[in-house]
Amino acid sequence: MKVAKFGGSSVANAAQFQKVAKIVMADPERKVIVVSAPGKRFKEDIKMTDMLISLAEQVKEGGDTTGPVRQIVDRYASIANELGVDSAILERIEEDLNDLIVSLHNEEPTRLLDAIKASGEDNNAKLMAAYLSQLGVEAHYVNPKEAGIFVTDEPGNARVLPESYKKIAELRNRTGVLVVPGFFGYSTEGKVITFSRGGSDITGSILAAGVKADLYENFTDVDSIYSVNPMIVPNPKEIKELTYREMRELSYAGFSVFHDEALEPVYKMGIPVCVKNTNNPQAPGTYIVAKRNHNDSPVVGIASDDGFCNIHVDKYLMNREIGFGRKLLHVLEDEGISYEHTPSGIDNISVILREHQFDEDVEKRVFGRIQRELDVDSVYVERGLALIMVVGEGMNQSVGVAAKATEAFARANVNLEMINQGSSEVSMMFGVKADGVKKAVKSLYNVYFNEMMTISYSKI
Repeated sequence: MKVAKFGGSSVANAAQFQKVAKIVMADPERKVIVVSAPGKRFKEDIKMTDMLISLAEQVKEGGDTTGPVRQIVDRYASIANELGVDSAILERIEEDLNDLIVSLHNEEPTRLLDAIKASGEDNNAKLMAAYLSQLGVEAHYVNPKEAGIFVTDEPGNARVLPESYKKIAELRNRTGVLVVPGFFGYSTEGKVITFSRGGSDITGSILAAGVKADLYENFTDVDSIYSVNPMIVPNPKEIKELTYREMRELSYAGFSVFHDEALEPVYKMGIPVCVKNTNNPQAPGTYIVAKRNHNDSPVVGIASDDGFCNIHVDKYLMNREIGFGRKLLHVLEDEGISYEHTPSGIDNISVILREHQFDEDVEKRVFGRIQRELDVDSVYVERGLALIMVVGEGMNQSVGVAAKATEAFARANVNLEMINQGSSEVSMMFGVKADGVKKAVKSLYNVYFNEMMTISYSKI
């Protein structure tokens, strides 16, 4: 059994629906299908989810929703009419959307955004099931509650509850192709709760783990995962295989192909993942597995992301002071700030944050508390940072990988603000000023994927 998830670009219009149907019909093992809301049809287009967020704002403000609802239904109609799907499905979509608006606006305004956002995937799944049925496929729309996807009551940031998996396993006994909307589940009280944005990947992973699938296929609009962002390095090397841990590191640091939370369910079950292209399903794609042979490529990928800042704290004999790190992080916790990394020395510690959490008002409060409660020698913030991750499980068995990185930064004339390597040695993290990140990434790619590969081949 395979679980196949199709992202927004894969279900954006009628032509993409037809491609999905061919993929599903080409392999009888594809029994569970997860769909996102319609994505962009062209560069200037608006994603369905963004249209729904605007609708929710309109409802919240008490405005007229006739126009926005009509626009959303017309988007589905453009798909359904071209495919020749019975118009009754469109009437159902419009009726459900209007009922949703009225009931939530009057009774539960706090649940408004999650429920309206979730309707994008929900209605698209209904449309996909209707289209497959029209083609003669035994296809069934399955609501996440019916499927057994129960989640924590955290709107916009749901996490699956462990008891879900026993119920999901029962889907194996169902006949035909099961079409499940991605992106949301239900609280134990029966409320619609969404995952974080892009969470259809998470739904697919949960279902793959629940039905104990042999493979989880994640269909998108690229042939494979690349070793670096193609917007920075043209025609980069394709990754044929990487591990769950490597993918997690790359997703965290800016690889947008796969949601960074989506690997946990399949990782725990040891289910391989294959990222494939809806527009070119014959391409082998990239496999995400538990173990890989990394002898020929100690570094699998380079990722980068900006929008960080660094709080730097100095205090003489800090290493002798019991509980210093805990007290520092407690100050951030009180402000509701999450941190990313904490590289440290004997007399100093840095805390890396997402910069949007740390405006001037927050900075003033946090620095005041750090000075008063920890009696530090100095504390300051460095803004406008980018993080670059060099990722590969083979690095800990290869001599000179770190030296190559520092050489690459020197060649690019980019100053290093910070270096950190986790104890697992799956990745090395470098902090640089955001304006130098592209030069640094290009130089790193050249060192690891051009020069090192040439040396590797010359030894054969």
